[in-house]
This record gives sequence, structure tokens and C-alpha cells, in this order.
Amino acid sequence: MNLALWIVTVLLAAVLLVSTSKMFVPREKLASVGAAAEWVLDFSPSALRAIGTLEILAVAGLILPAVLDIAPVLVPVTATCLVLLFTGAVIMRLRRGEKATIVPDLVYLAMAVFVAWGRFGPESFTG
Repeated sequence: MNLALWIVTVLLAAVLLVSTSKMFVPREKLASVGAAAEWVLDFSPSALRAIGTLEILAVAGLILPAVLDIAPVLVPVTATCLVLLFTGAVIMRLRRGEKATIVPDLVYLAMAVFVAWGRFGPESFTG
């Protein structure tokens, strides 16, 4: 179980790290990639930077506390915050009518729920 939680945590961190590109690439260029990225046009550049900053903090919060053994309780807390972030992403996709592109967000939401559940419960770092 611990290995599965680490694998999911690292995958989730990698996805979030790649997703921070919205902070550095212009909105119009991101939106031209495909239908799944058109949502960036609904947000201001400062809002995209804020989302990207939250994602970078989430990457750090998922990995560093456990690896450094400094406040490892932050790992499930971060995963819980990611549940909220991805819930917002799913709601945004539903409001935009993007039912075809909602699947990855639901997968990431499930991954975050799994990490939060596992690290708060059966495989917590404190017990």
C-alpha cells in the first residue's frame, strides 16, 4: 500500500509540475494546443499564475515533507487541498460543457482522494 501511495503521489506531482507551464506560456498559445486547453482563455494571466503557484506549492507539499521527515502530516493536507483544486477543475469543465475532456480531471481527483485517504488513514507517516 505504501508503494502504491508513493507511485500515485509522484505521478500526481509530475502532472502538476507539467501543468505549471500555464505560468510561462502565453494564454493564446496554450489555447491553440487543442480543445482541452481552451479553458485558459476564461482566466486572466494573474489568475493562471495563481493557479500555477498553487500547483508548484502542491508539488512541494506532496513530496518534501515526507522525504525530509519535516511535518509529514502536510502530505495528506496537501492532497486534500488538491481534491478541492480538482473539484473546481471538474466544475469548470462541466460549466463549459467539456464532457469529453473531463476524464483526466476526474482521474487526478481520484488520485488526490487516494493519497489523502491513504496518508491520513492506513499508511500515515505518524503511525
